[in-house]
Amino acid sequence: MVDIVLDAIVDSVKLVPFLFVTYLIMEYIEHKTKDKTKQAIKKSGKYGPFIGSLLGIFPQCGFSVSATNLYAVRVITLGTLIAVYLSTSDEMLPIFLSEAVPITTILTILGIKLAIGMMAGFAIDFVMRLRHQGEEEEKIVDLCEKEHCHCEHGIIKSALKHTLSIFIFIGIVSIIINIAIYFIGEERISGFLQNQPILGPVIAGIIGLIPNCASSVILTQMYLENMISVATMLSGLLVGAGVGLAVLFKTNKGIKQNIQIVALLYSIGVIAGIIIEIIGIQI
Repeated sequence: MVDIVLDAIVDSVKLVPFLFVTYLIMEYIEHKTKDKTKQAIKKSGKYGPFIGSLLGIFPQCGFSVSATNLYAVRVITLGTLIAVYLSTSDEMLPIFLSEAVPITTILTILGIKLAIGMMAGFAIDFVMRLRHQGEEEEKIVDLCEKEHCHCEHGIIKSALKHTLSIFIFIGIVSIIINIAIYFIGEERISGFLQNQPILGPVIAGIIGLIPNCASSVILTQMYLENMISVATMLSGLLVGAGVGLAVLFKTNKGIKQNIQIVALLYSIGVIAGIIIEIIGIQI
């Protein structure tokens, strides 16, 4: 039990640099730029899914947390957020490298996640622009105004304050999830996915929703042990956004919107996995 708590704390500490840099950027945008500059940043968002999906393929879920915070104040678009979520692979890449998986296999899997993230991100932003055509454009929200805090003591101190707040939240969530997985058992979770060609991606997607790196570890290890297909693994990894989903419900106001975002992410991941299964792609 002590190891479970320590692992959760270590995983949370790894996110601190990402959190601090993200909040520092957000504070700078708020305090040091004018409205025209903010809108220029917003308009550059049409390239967001491309940049977001590229950043997302790096290991660790730090980028998904950063993207979530940036979306909460509307610095990035929904398409960019989903692109990051879909492309991020959390612990998959380190495990592949440690198990000496052929580089062609690694690049192929990362390429599939990158392509799905990018296409989905651009498609979502296109649809959102059509839906809101003619309506007043949503402005970038000031972080301090959104959090109802007093940030007049400088951007560094304010960024540290926000970082500490989210760090504590992530730590608590990670500890609770690690304890739950410990009592349920990874073997039992693995059993749900064995020999399930179509249902496998559906269940893997549910596992991917666990806001913790444990989901990516379980799915990747099962794939390496030939217990599940690449399609099933990809479904879970596409849906898996690390603790980004937990932070979404913490920072983005509107429970209904957050549920819709999670449902959208889950649907894309599962549908993509089923299509890959039907096509019969083997890696």
